[in-house]
Amino acid sequence: MQMQGGSAPPDARDPHGYSDGQQLGSGDYAVPGVPRLMMADEHTFASLRGETLERRFTRKGDDSTAYDLQAWFGTTYNKAVVKAEGDIAKGKLDESRTELLWGHAIAPYWDTQLGIRVDNGEGPSRQWLAFGVQGLAPYWFELEATGYVGNDGRTALRLEGSYELLLTQRLILEPRAELQFYGKDDPERRIGKGLADASAGLRLRYEISRQFAPYIGVERAGSFGRTADYVRAEGGRAQQTRWVAGVRFWF
Repeated sequence: MQMQGGSAPPDARDPHGYSDGQQLGSGDYAVPGVPRLMMADEHTFASLRGETLERRFTRKGDDSTAYDLQAWFGTTYNKAVVKAEGDIAKGKLDESRTELLWGHAIAPYWDTQLGIRVDNGEGPSRQWLAFGVQGLAPYWFELEATGYVGNDGRTALRLEGSYELLLTQRLILEPRAELQFYGKDDPERRIGKGLADASAGLRLRYEISRQFAPYIGVERAGSFGRTADYVRAEGGRAQQTRWVAGVRFWF
């Protein structure tokens, strides 16, 4: 499968890939008394992106507020990454996932990530070792795949994918899906092994600016297997449709 416009050259992220071996500050480009110029990939940058910050509404009235944030600080090749995702219902934190990762570029469109994850909310907190990849697949699909190893032989896998359909230059429809798998039951956190949770939805946003875009959407979310049994035992619904309204931002 080829990236639209053709595959990127293997040295696309190499700062000296097109200089025929010449470097600023040495050789033919060394000028006495003139400070060496720094290219963009030699600087340190930072970014914060709010993928979702939204209010979720259901027909049963189980409304909640959800967030999905990602921040990074570093260079083109190496950066510190923080991911935070959670759900607040009835004035308290229902569940949250926070990850502190080191990201390293391995290809023009892909980074590997290694670090830790902490789960909070109802039930005892859990700590995991996290390792995965994040990047842009052919045809502009944004993908994340992360595996986790925790205490007492716990394992988990999280997959997420999204795509942007430009209806106009400012009106964008984004399909998005997320799946979570666990290697063993965790009754204290009401999680069963296998496919535990999955969601798929559509969000239609209008970019007032590229950095700020309100949106509305609909999402189908559900729990499966033993996880669904835990939800039903507490009087909840294993599958539900949620209407969402929120903002997407970055800077």
